[in-house]
Amino acid sequence: MTHSGSEKGTHPFLRVYQSLLAEFKREQTGYASIAIIGQSCLGSAAAMVLLMSGVDQVMNLILLFLVTILCMAFNGAVLAQLSSKITFNLLILTVLFSSVVIVAHLF
Repeated sequence: MTHSGSEKGTHPFLRVYQSLLAEFKREQTGYASIAIIGQSCLGSAAAMVLLMSGVDQVMNLILLFLVTILCMAFNGAVLAQLSSKITFNLLILTVLFSSVVIVAHLF
C-alpha cells in the first residue's frame, strides 16, 4: 500500500497484458483457433515480403527462417495444449516479429 491508501500501481502495459492474458485463459480454445488463422496469415505475408525482396541476401533467409520457426512454435504450442501463458506469449512474439519484418521491408 502507498501513503494514499491505494495499491502500488503497475505499469499500464503490464495491466493491459494481464487483462488480455486473463481473457485468453478464460476462452483459450476459441481465441487460440482464431489466433492460428490470424498469425499464420501475418506470418505468410511476412514470408512473402521477404521472398519478394530477394533470397540472395543471407539476412533475408535468416529472417525467413525466424518468421517460419516462430509461426510453427505458436501452432505447435496450441496443438500441444501448452499453458495459456506460454501460448499467449508466443502469439504476441509471433505477431510483433512478423509485423516488424513487414514494416521494415515496406519502407
